[in-house]
Amino acid sequence: MHTLITQTVEPTRDVVRTIRDEQLGAPTPCREFDVKALVDHLLQWGPALVGAARKEEVGPVEPPKDWRKALDAHFDELVTGWGAPAAWEGTTRMGGPTEFPAPMIGGMVLAELVVHGWDLARATGQSPRWPEEVLRPLVAEARGMAEQGRQMGIFGPEVPVPADAPSLDRILGLTGRDPAWRP
Repeated sequence: MHTLITQTVEPTRDVVRTIRDEQLGAPTPCREFDVKALVDHLLQWGPALVGAARKEEVGPVEPPKDWRKALDAHFDELVTGWGAPAAWEGTTRMGGPTEFPAPMIGGMVLAELVVHGWDLARATGQSPRWPEEVLRPLVAEARGMAEQGRQMGIFGPEVPVPADAPSLDRILGLTGRDPAWRP
């Protein structure tokens, strides 16, 4: 899966690069966040996700003021960190003392990039496309973490989608998002 990080990051990076300042207050499909709050969420937890790739414990941080530059740098760090095969081996931590299987955290990183990239895209009128080779394995990742995500309050109730729906729609439904959501 380490080979998928660049293909996962780039569509999300493209979404972020085209967010206009006047869109920062727009609602997103991620119910508790508007665009700016979701950007801040990505920046706050970003260092912990990069640290997990490096097997370093890094907690959440306060988002910097220049969010565009900071997110672009974060995406580069994710590609470097999770692009290394060793990032996907053994166990790692994500901002706390609990160890998790590294492939599970790596899968979460890929899913977060796609789902939150889609959230930001929908909120700002964009239509990114992730390659099917990225999305197909993320359906299984989302399915595997969906119940725990709901218990933790990270995911909403599952939104039913047809079994033959596109992979992105199935991922979104599993994470509690309506693929037809519009602002």
